[in-house]
Amino acid sequence: MKKILLIIFFINFNSYALSSVKENIINNLKNTNNFSFNFEQNINGKVEKGYCIIEYPKKIFCKYDKANNKVLVSNGKSLVIKTLSSYYLYPLDKTPLNFILDKNFLIKKIDKIEERIVDDKFINFNFTENESEINLFFDRRNYNLVGWQTRDLYQNLSITYLSSINFNKKLNKNLFEIPERN
Repeated sequence: MKKILLIIFFINFNSYALSSVKENIINNLKNTNNFSFNFEQNINGKVEKGYCIIEYPKKIFCKYDKANNKVLVSNGKSLVIKTLSSYYLYPLDKTPLNFILDKNFLIKKIDKIEERIVDDKFINFNFTENESEINLFFDRRNYNLVGWQTRDLYQNLSITYLSSINFNKKLNKNLFEIPERN
């Protein structure tokens, strides 16, 4: 009888621990209006670095480190990637960022799916939405989003690592205006 009670205790404790991790991640997202971070991005083997600011819902501004003045900007509806020599405009809802930049979507999704622990450091949630596979990674210590991995419908793999994260700073609203073509 003691063995059965002990097993039930451990099962319940483990379920409670995992659910509280999920609750902490959800609460952290609910309390986040914006955050800034340094990033390292690997898209099909090409590595780039820079700085981003995300403002919920669905706004992002990223400035890349390279000399070609690359920026990525979303105003919540459109996504632009601009360099000195190129300009690409996409509907945001056709990209995996549409989901990553929507904290209400993330909260609902995280609440419904099972997490897994990676290297005893990260909490991972994996899902597929509109033909895009999305992996989110949260720090197991502070429940902050620390990266994502996406695979789009063309099978392009993009891995983004976040560092030096700051939350809920006062932002210039013009930051998320779509830049004009050169």
